[in-house]
Amino acid sequence: MRHVFFVALLLGVAPVEAAKPVAPASKPPLAVARPVTEDYFGTKVTDRYRYMESRDPETIAWMKAQGAWSRSVLDRIAPKQAFLDKMAAFTGSFGAIGEVKQAGNKLFFLEREPGADVFSLGILENGRKRRLIDTAALVKANGGTPTAIDWMAPSRDGSKIAVGISTGGSEDSAMTVIDTATGKTIAGPVDRAQFGGVSWRADGAGLYFVRLQKRGPDAKPSDKYRNVSAEYWDLKGQPQPILGAAIPGGPITDIDEGGQINVLPGGGKLLLQGFAGVTNESRLWWGDAADVNGPAAADGTAGKPGWTPLLGYADGVTKFDSNRDTLFLLSHANAPRFKVLALPVGGNFKDARTIVSARDDQLVESIAAAADGLYVATRTGLYSGLLRIGNDGKQQVLKLPVRGSIQSITTDSDQPGVVVAIASWATPPAHFRFDPATGRFSDLGLDSQPPIDAARYAVTELEAVAKDGTKVPLTVIGPAGPIQPRPMLLDAYGAYGSPAFPYFSARILSYVDAGVSRADCAVRGGGELGEAWRLGGKGPTKPNSWRDYIACAETLIAKGYTTPELLSISGTSAGGITVGRAATERPDLFAGAIARVGDVNTLRAETMPAGPANVPEFGTVKDPQGFKDLLAMDVVQHVEDGRTYPAFLITAGLNDPRVEPWTGAKLAARLQENPDHRPVLYRLEEQAGHGLGTNKSTRDAEEADIAAFVLWRAGVPEWQPKPSSPKP
Repeated sequence: MRHVFFVALLLGVAPVEAAKPVAPASKPPLAVARPVTEDYFGTKVTDRYRYMESRDPETIAWMKAQGAWSRSVLDRIAPKQAFLDKMAAFTGSFGAIGEVKQAGNKLFFLEREPGADVFSLGILENGRKRRLIDTAALVKANGGTPTAIDWMAPSRDGSKIAVGISTGGSEDSAMTVIDTATGKTIAGPVDRAQFGGVSWRADGAGLYFVRLQKRGPDAKPSDKYRNVSAEYWDLKGQPQPILGAAIPGGPITDIDEGGQINVLPGGGKLLLQGFAGVTNESRLWWGDAADVNGPAAADGTAGKPGWTPLLGYADGVTKFDSNRDTLFLLSHANAPRFKVLALPVGGNFKDARTIVSARDDQLVESIAAAADGLYVATRTGLYSGLLRIGNDGKQQVLKLPVRGSIQSITTDSDQPGVVVAIASWATPPAHFRFDPATGRFSDLGLDSQPPIDAARYAVTELEAVAKDGTKVPLTVIGPAGPIQPRPMLLDAYGAYGSPAFPYFSARILSYVDAGVSRADCAVRGGGELGEAWRLGGKGPTKPNSWRDYIACAETLIAKGYTTPELLSISGTSAGGITVGRAATERPDLFAGAIARVGDVNTLRAETMPAGPANVPEFGTVKDPQGFKDLLAMDVVQHVEDGRTYPAFLITAGLNDPRVEPWTGAKLAARLQENPDHRPVLYRLEEQAGHGLGTNKSTRDAEEADIAAFVLWRAGVPEWQPKPSSPKP
């Protein structure tokens, strides 16, 4: 039965020549402009829709009306429902594994089982899988409100696990603790636990975590992620604050810096991690667990240790892990593609030795410490490698069981070996355990494999040459066979040093089967080629991100993969800057532009809950250079009267804690001011947020809308919206 279904799914659309897309039969509801003009260091900037930031009833009603109009347009594209049904059935015919963690000879994992709509929490113990939390049951108990497990953190022996659960896409996690033998809740819930940051005491009697501040009724939205605290919870009473900017006596004094306390293996030493917003680097201090783990003081607070500085932000450390004897550090200091350092637990940074040197031809991605040593994920080009550095210092290159991209490496510092997840564009993920005693990988059997004939697809690695001569990695996923112009969706991100390496998506293959090729452009600002690549698209160099994107589009057109009439582009979250500025700078190159929960109004980002935390990445309007950079990134401010732009599909979640829905609403309103604008659709999810924890059916529906939008704007005849039925 599966085989018959899959053959039906693979019925593709032949290459098409662009035709003129049909315009919607109706018009969207227009917003009222109420301009506000401000002077930034001598430059006057007008915000025509500032009032939307208040999320007043008028704005919410307009957003919902825009969403309803957009829904009416998309739902009149006749083939969309059949595409959605096929994609949903295909993606539902197999399961998916999310986060995986090891503890105490147990493997904990988030799993969406075949046919399920949400990820539940499972455990693999002694070769047997069982479920610890049934998320579908939580959804039912919450009256159908979308509910998600945001994070998990098992105790060192695996007897307990802390989980963060939120509703409606809000990411406002409440923390509970589950007994892993019985599945029963033994403590919690504790609110304001969105960040998690959980580290358990060695004996499992309590844990440290990161907690958001409790805000008063007069707090500003931008206060949400300020003054976070590190707290200790004995699983009985109320959590006790240990340190934070609002707590005197600790090393964290800046309201925009947080601290996370990590209990090192053995339980005697603590490592305090200071983090400043979205900055990748950390600063670290040593501490002693004995100073904290005693009874609460008379004033209700736990003990407060002295903290000995280990290293600062300038030392370029972005990741760390440890076993009982050694702390391992991943650093880009004088090493643009990263190096690995090691020093004794409790030691001095000046005594750190390099155990994996930086190389121009290799990116060091991540590290994970096990009882037998350190495992290091590396990458040459788009393909991953794995190193094992034993406790004796000997380095071993491990031959991976599948040639592809490492999605994650997971270890337990008290157990030997590593669990590795590997996938690629057309290869579904699989989880393998490496046993150093046998030197072999074994498939854990966690993953269910979809019925895919990879030979039907072609994955092609290209390079685009940017205006300044920089070579930009570009990947095309399309049908096997000759290159012909086809409708195409090109995606890019380019922020925070986050890499866009190959991953498996059944939905991408569904696009290809329906006639839409997919492509990924690794623009500067991401981490695909190390720290220098990140800095090449950050702050004053941020325009490289969207100009790299433009270069990728030009390359695809020049090589015959698509044409401007067939090409749409997309970007998510911070990728909204990239897609929006590419579309406003070179509108002639694109038929459509899709900003998914996109940050398209950067001049006003600091007023959002996540705004202050993003200042290290994008800058602040409070200084001249920061203002100049943010103005260059701001998509809304680059919409010009009378200019023709591509059609836009703008998505937003009403409960988004990272990018407020009013940012996309402002862009839609500004574009719709042009009387002859191409269609601008504002697609609003009223029970969703930024995307974390979004259920499968909601994601499938969004992807079907995007595919329909791309094929509509490419002029494919059968994908044009039908006229609305006349009212009786």
